Amino acid sequence: MYKLIAIDMDGTLLKEDKTISNENFSAIQKARKPGVKIVLATGRPLNGIKKYLSHLNLINEDDYTVVFGGAVVQNNKNEEFISHNILELEDWNYLFSLSKKLKVNIHALTENSCITPKDNKYSSHEATMNSIPLIIDNPSNMKENFSLIKIMFIDEPEILSKAIDKLPKELYDKYTIVRSAPFFLEFLNINANKGLGVESLAKSLNIKQEEVICIGDAGNDTHMVEYAGLGVAMENAFPELKEVANYITLSNENHGVAHVIDKFIFNN
Repeated sequence: MYKLIAIDMDGTLLKEDKTISNENFSAIQKARKPGVKIVLATGRPLNGIKKYLSHLNLINEDDYTVVFGGAVVQNNKNEEFISHNILELEDWNYLFSLSKKLKVNIHALTENSCITPKDNKYSSHEATMNSIPLIIDNPSNMKENFSLIKIMFIDEPEILSKAIDKLPKELYDKYTIVRSAPFFLEFLNINANKGLGVESLAKSLNIKQEEVICIGDAGNDTHMVEYAGLGVAMENAFPELKEVANYITLSNENHGVAHVIDKFIFNN
């Protein structure tokens, strides 16, 4: 029996209008009644999904979320860390220098803000989507104490693809690098990804790997889909994610999360 379902947000649980369908909502509430743990696993910060957690009633002392692409796992009620793997200012300095060389925009996420040296539409989108302030500055110039959770190259998809092709190979040994959207490339602590985040939470809850379902659509979901006892890709998922999945469900517009719950939790 599956005891934990980790669900990506954008492109998976959420429709394109960023809402949760009635079908997905009802299926999640139905799964929770027999004790199945529902865990949102997202590249967003906790602040960016609090309205969804409240809507799903995942705000109790035994509710948890994998945030920042797996760099952080937090309790939803008291926000205490289950795991916390962050970056350093020297990582920013290195990647900022590389971004200038590759002519691609960059920003960094702290626990409560998005910081970018140059205003751009993708950083504005990130800040607005997650209800966090956008700070136009270079983190190296800032005197405040803050934790850099992840650093991102953010630009037009074709510009980003060209930059990815030119990334130094040793970078992949230094960071976890995932493309979470056509315009987002994320750099995380090498010990951080959604798979490791879900694994650390499952172990803390004494849930076995084979009792875990993970559902996603993008490159930053690959590690958790590979980790899961049942790894699920959305119909609208990146082709490379479909290749590693055990099962392909319906699209995010057609309530693919509800389909997985009905089929594998309730055998419908």
